[in-house]
Amino acid sequence: MEILVTGGTGTLGRHVVPALRETGAGVTVLSRHGDIACDLLGEVPPIEADVVVHLAGGQKGDDVATRNLLAACRGVRHLVHISVIGADTVPLAWLRTKLACEQAIVDSGIPFTILRAAQFHDLTLTMVRGLAKLPVVPVPGLRLQPVDVRDVAARIVELALGQPAGRVADLAGPTVYEMRQLVRDFLSLTGKRRLTVPVRLPGKAGQAYRDGRNLTLDGDRGARTWEEFLADR
Repeated sequence: MEILVTGGTGTLGRHVVPALRETGAGVTVLSRHGDIACDLLGEVPPIEADVVVHLAGGQKGDDVATRNLLAACRGVRHLVHISVIGADTVPLAWLRTKLACEQAIVDSGIPFTILRAAQFHDLTLTMVRGLAKLPVVPVPGLRLQPVDVRDVAARIVELALGQPAGRVADLAGPTVYEMRQLVRDFLSLTGKRRLTVPVRLPGKAGQAYRDGRNLTLDGDRGARTWEEFLADR
């Protein structure tokens, strides 16, 4: 099986690529510094692979990159895509872009599997660390269900080696946390003493987060907890 992975050098790709290679699959990485050096926002060479695992993403241009990738596919039998829980329920611009990527894949005619995942522990840590740099820490009133990148990688590998399944069950971490708990955990880990102040998120997006539309109640759960992730830092 020949598998092409976009974003293979990123946070998720660094776990997915070696795991796929361990199965004996032939794996090619398409990224700015991969086996095929390419920016998906520009011209994409013809892609001839059995499976494409689309992990590349950023805050801007994902819809353009995905359409460019799809246009370059030649005889691809299965496209696996990582998306985000809340893509169709939380009204933020970058999530609308994620939803546009999903729709482009559905409309492409290529057999596909789409997995929506929660925020990775790594991203959650980046958010909390940024807040904790301030002398007074603003704590948004929202809940997160962070998932470990290794749990997501294992699921992506499983899906890539299987048959196209459409949109599969969401994948989140084992526990839902209030943001204030995540902040307290980080402050305790680093020995920092900070005053925390609750902040109400404004607008429709704030309401969506208060309603928990970024969470999943009936999806799949990863095994590794936030506490275990922090203990390894």
